[in-house]
Amino acid sequence: MTTELSHLEQIKAASRFLRGGIVEGLADTVTGAIADDDTKLLKFHGSYQQDDRDLREERRRQKLEPAYAFMLRARLPSGVVTPAQWLVFDRIARDYASGSLRITTRQTFQWHGIIKRKLKPTIAAIHDALATTIASCGDVVRNVVSTANPIESSAHAEAYAWATRLSTELAPKTRAYHEIWLDGEQLVGEEAAVEEPAVEEPAVGEREPLYGATYLPRKFKIGLAIPPLNDIDVFAQDLGLIAIVEHGVLRGFNIAIGGGMGASHGDATTYPRLASVIGFATPEQLFGVAEAVIGVQRDWGDRVERKHARLKYTLDHRGLDAFKVELESRLGYALAPARDYRFEHNGDRYGWVEGHDGHWHLTLHIESGRLADVGERRWLSGLRELAQVHAGDFRLTCNQNVIVANVAAHERPRIDAIVREYGLDVYAKQSGIRRHAIACVALPTCGLAMAESERYLPALLPKLEALLARHGLADAPILLRLSGCPNGCSRPYLGEIALVGRGPGRYDLRLGADFVGQRLNQVHRENVDEATILDTLAPLFARYAAERGECEGFGDFLVRAGILTPAPSRRIPVEVVA
Repeated sequence: MTTELSHLEQIKAASRFLRGGIVEGLADTVTGAIADDDTKLLKFHGSYQQDDRDLREERRRQKLEPAYAFMLRARLPSGVVTPAQWLVFDRIARDYASGSLRITTRQTFQWHGIIKRKLKPTIAAIHDALATTIASCGDVVRNVVSTANPIESSAHAEAYAWATRLSTELAPKTRAYHEIWLDGEQLVGEEAAVEEPAVEEPAVGEREPLYGATYLPRKFKIGLAIPPLNDIDVFAQDLGLIAIVEHGVLRGFNIAIGGGMGASHGDATTYPRLASVIGFATPEQLFGVAEAVIGVQRDWGDRVERKHARLKYTLDHRGLDAFKVELESRLGYALAPARDYRFEHNGDRYGWVEGHDGHWHLTLHIESGRLADVGERRWLSGLRELAQVHAGDFRLTCNQNVIVANVAAHERPRIDAIVREYGLDVYAKQSGIRRHAIACVALPTCGLAMAESERYLPALLPKLEALLARHGLADAPILLRLSGCPNGCSRPYLGEIALVGRGPGRYDLRLGADFVGQRLNQVHRENVDEATILDTLAPLFARYAAERGECEGFGDFLVRAGILTPAPSRRIPVEVVA
């Protein structure tokens, strides 16, 4: 069995803290792309090189290179955006990108269709708006998410502050981002890279105290949930933090580790996993615990086989108990026993909600997170209008929606008028399944997509709604997740109904997750088309309508009725060496 480091590990080691040849690639006007190795490093700076797959074949026939463009993602801790930032992001979408803003499942924005020569001015504009793109992608701690609208009490505000601190303090320290995108000066003593070195020496005076020169084996996601809301799907995180609030006081956090959604079709050694709760930490202990968990994963994670490099595989190969022993050894103390908590659901709460301080918060449903002006839909313009008059802030959710937050009571009528004018009040008249649907981008820009997702959702939903309405289930809240591939950006393995792309027009139909994010679904029909999916769901909806218990979710019913048998937990085989 090989023990040679993966190619990406070698790229990171030779990158001089994420510099590589990105500057040279950006300056090359002959191509719209940058070198393949540098595209790997570009992810750490918040960008993916993509091309329009709808145009690939035609451009190939014309002997043209693919229609390269870049996706750029912001790092917005807990998804908080000021009105001033919103207006800058909106202008970027219209001036530099494809004309739309897309809310991701990690509470941030991404822009598509940015051509190479516009990438640097776009990042500079984001920086000028007091935001950044560093570490929104790559083998680092990604954007830290937390329960949306966390200001229902002073304890919620305190928990949100911890999420923001984690995001700030766990970000990479390299100056490469500043140098490449913001024309920062090089550190004294830095020299240009030697051509094709095996391993670069670190720049003089520069280091990554947490990550080291090769960063983490794979991406690392942190999420903070405030019960009874699990709107971030805390058990899908590498490090999940469950806030324990007692009598209005934040006592600390239950610590859950090892969640992850990614898998590969046909490879049983890859699988989704829910995080395991291992104990409790006080607020004062939180940063040390997070840093220690990351450190163990940095040192123990698989750097040979990237498919097995996430924390979930480290735990399943080394053993959860062994990992906890190592963690507590590094901490110098044992975690306290986990405390009681209860989740009620993992969806968003639409409409107006009053906070503890008398301010109001309006959650709007944004289908697939896509803010654009297309046809009669003018959602991008509507949010721009709101940003021009709103005195509070905006909060993006992990379910791809947006909250107009911190609205004074006397401002509600003006906000409502704009919402109605631009058709943003759709949440008030939508079906239960539509309000809880999530879809990843997929085609035409995602290079991993095997099937449609975001573009398919508008065609699929009316057909599902018709089936549900036939059985009096139009208002039943059902979690629907669409994913163009098994990598799981839309968290499909936590959907009561999920479609995971196999190929054009074909999906795995997965069923049986619960409505609180604490049970994975399972494959019910493999590699099927739309007709088969609808024919399979129709009798299940009929039985659900006739036999469900009071307030019983669709996934829970499927398990209780014996239609599904909960699958045993899968673990990475022993022969796979971490």
